Amino acid sequence: MSVTGLTVLDLVAAVAATVALLGAATAAVTGRARAAAAALAAGLAFTLARLGVVAALWPAGWWFVQDKVTLTLPLAAATAAAAVVMSLPRLLPAARTGRPAGGAAVVVPLFAAGYAAAAGPVVTLVGGYPVSWTAALLAVAVTGAATLLTWRAARPPVPRAGWLAAGTAALAVAAAGTALVPAAPVDAGGGPAAGHVHQARPVAELRGPREPAPGGTVRRYTLTARTATVTLASGRRVAAWTFDGRVPGPALTATEGDLVEVTLRNADIAAGVTLHWHGYDVPAGEDGVPGLTQEAVRPGGTFEYRFRADQAGTYWYHTHEVSDLGVRMGLYGMLVVAPRRAGPAGEENITLAAHTLGGALVLGDRDGPFDRRTAAGTPVRLRLVNTDSTPHRFTLAGTRFRVAAIDGRDLAGPGELERVALRLPAGGRYDVVFPMPAGGAVLGVDGRPSFLRLVAGAAPGPPEGTAGWPEFDPLAYGTPAPAPLPAAGPFDRRFTMVLDRGFAVSGGRPMYAHTVNGRAYPDVPAQLVGEGDLVRVTVVNRSLETHPWHLHGHTVQVLARDGRAPSGTPLLLDTFDVRPGEVWEVAFEAGNPGLWMNHCHNLAHADLGMMLHLVYAGVSGSFHGTHGG
Repeated sequence: MSVTGLTVLDLVAAVAATVALLGAATAAVTGRARAAAAALAAGLAFTLARLGVVAALWPAGWWFVQDKVTLTLPLAAATAAAAVVMSLPRLLPAARTGRPAGGAAVVVPLFAAGYAAAAGPVVTLVGGYPVSWTAALLAVAVTGAATLLTWRAARPPVPRAGWLAAGTAALAVAAAGTALVPAAPVDAGGGPAAGHVHQARPVAELRGPREPAPGGTVRRYTLTARTATVTLASGRRVAAWTFDGRVPGPALTATEGDLVEVTLRNADIAAGVTLHWHGYDVPAGEDGVPGLTQEAVRPGGTFEYRFRADQAGTYWYHTHEVSDLGVRMGLYGMLVVAPRRAGPAGEENITLAAHTLGGALVLGDRDGPFDRRTAAGTPVRLRLVNTDSTPHRFTLAGTRFRVAAIDGRDLAGPGELERVALRLPAGGRYDVVFPMPAGGAVLGVDGRPSFLRLVAGAAPGPPEGTAGWPEFDPLAYGTPAPAPLPAAGPFDRRFTMVLDRGFAVSGGRPMYAHTVNGRAYPDVPAQLVGEGDLVRVTVVNRSLETHPWHLHGHTVQVLARDGRAPSGTPLLLDTFDVRPGEVWEVAFEAGNPGLWMNHCHNLAHADLGMMLHLVYAGVSGSFHGTHGG
C-alpha cells in the first residue's frame, strides 16, 4: 500500500477507535453493559490495528510517523489499556448478569480513551509536522481536561479550589508549551553560517548585462498591464487582468544569445504587478518578486527588465504580485528562446498554454475544440505549458511522438511514445515532437479528447478512448548520460522541507496554513547558501494534496523519488510535482547570487504559507513589500 493509503488507513482506524470507545462509554452510561464491552473490544482492536499500520508506514520515513510514535499512539494506547484494566472487569460481570454498570469508575476511563483516540486525527490534520511541544502539551491537556469534566459530571461536586487549581495547571501547561516554541532562525543546511560581511551586495544591483552575446541582437518589448473584458473563441466574455488587453499576453521570442529588454507598464491594476520569468535563471534583480527584488509596479508606474537569453527552450512569464489572483485573472504569457543552432528544416512550432480563465479551460487562446492545418510530414513541435496551479493531463492520439524537452531542457535519447498520457505539473512545460501524420493527430486535455485537431487532409475522426492510458514517467525515460552534478556529492549544504497542513502563525496571525517544517511564510527559516555551494534538498509531502515545487533562479537535478534514482536521462527541472506521500531528493549548484523565492506553485498554497527564501551570503535586500507576492 502507498504512503498516502497507509496514512489514510491510520486516520480511518483512529476515527473508528474514537467512535467505538465513545460508543462504549455511552452504552455504559445507559446501562447496556454487553454493548459497552463489545464496543470497548472494537476500540481496542482498532487501536492495535493502528500499531500495525504505523509499523508499515515507518520505512517511508520518520516524517510520516513522528506524531504517531511520539504522541498520539502512546496516548491512545495508554488510555485504552487503562479502560481495559479499570472498566472491563466491571463490565463483564454486568454483561453476564444483565445488571447495569454505569458508575464513574466504568464510564470515565472509557470516555478518556475515546478522547485520546480522537487526538490522533486532530493532531495529524490540524497540528501537522513536526509535532511541537505546544501541540503535544495541548493535546494532553485537552484530553485531561475533557476527562476531568466527564469525571466531574459523573461524581459529586468537588471544592471550587480544586477546580481553580486544575484550571491553573492547564493554563500553565499551555503557556509552557508556547514558551518552548523557538524563534525562526536561518537554516544554514549544515554549512557555515553567514559571518560579518563588510560590503554586502544589494539585490537590486544584481541586474542583467547591457549587451547581447556576440552575434546576438537586442529584443525590445513593452507590456502594459490593464483590466479588460476579453472575448473567448466561444463568444463568452470574461473580466480579466491582461497584458496588452490579451490573455495570454503577447508571446516574447528570442534567439539564444539575444539581449531581452522588457518595459512593464501598469495602467490600472490596483494590486500592482511585476514580471517573473518562470524557469529562466535571470539575475536576481530581474526576478520580479515584490518586496524581495523590487517593489511592485503600481498604476502609472513602470519597470525595466533586462536579461540575456542564454537558455534555449520553452518558458513563460507571469506577475508575482498577489500571484494567486493575478495569474488566475490572466497576467501571464509565453517566453520561447530558439537555439542558435537551427532545428529541423520547416519545423512548425505550436505553443499551447493550458489555463483556467473565468471557470473555462483555455488552450492557447481557445476555450473549445479547434483545428489547425499542417502538411503531412512536417516536423511539429508542440510546446505544452501549464499556467494553472494544478496538473493538467494531455493525450496525443493518431501519432507516435517523443518528449524532446522538459522545462526547457533537452532530454538525452528520447524514445518514441504512443498511447501514453502526459501529466504536466503546475508551471511545467513539455516539448513534444513528431512528424505530422497524413491522417492527422488529436490533442486532448483533461478528458476532452479532441481539444486540438491537427489536420493534414481530411479531418481525423473521433479519437480512441484515452482514459485508460498509462502515465508518462519522466524519471524512466530517455538514455542515461553524464549528469551535470554528482549524485553522491559531496554536498556543502543539505536541507529538508516537510510539506504539510496545520495551524501556524503567519505574519503574527494564526491561520490554517500550508506549512513547511511546521511553519508558514514569512516565519519559515530562510535557507542560507554560499556562492559555489553544492546543495542537496529533500522535499517530503506529508499532506493529502499535490505540491508543485519551484525554486526561483536555479535548475535542480533530480537525484531520487521515493529512494529510487532516475533510470533514464538526467532530469533537470524548475518545477516538480511532489504528490501525497512522496519524497523527492534534488540537487543544485548555488551559482546565481541573490535572494530567491522557494515555494509551492499551487499559488493558493503559497498564499497560505507554503513558501520561503533561499538567500546567498553577502547579498542584502532593501525592499519592504509583501516579500513574495
